[in-house]
Amino acid sequence: MVHPAAGDASVRISRWTLLWLLVVGVLAAVEMGVLTGVINASNLIASFFTFVVALVVVSILSIIGAVFVGMFVSHRILSGKGFTPFEQEMLRMRQDVRELTDRVEEIAARIGVSLGDRKKEP
Repeated sequence: MVHPAAGDASVRISRWTLLWLLVVGVLAAVEMGVLTGVINASNLIASFFTFVVALVVVSILSIIGAVFVGMFVSHRILSGKGFTPFEQEMLRMRQDVRELTDRVEEIAARIGVSLGDRKKEP
């Protein structure tokens, strides 16, 4: 058995991921069979058991998908309370401009030059 090198991280796939891949693979295989004509769609619809199983699988997957979409949307809504790094940088730059403006006004007052009537706040 070969062990990975010290810097290499081994990839581990969980059982849930394998189960999900299996379900998606089976559904994709059935779809390809229907599209290529290997599986007759009229026989599948006539079979009540197959219809019920397909309905249950689609329902479970849609509920799981809805839960994940809801978690994503609620996370985006609730986590947007802080400033982004770009906004933080813009606020720091605004403060720097104010400080520089104050220094220029102090220098102008010391040498007796009028800078005109300018607004302080944008």
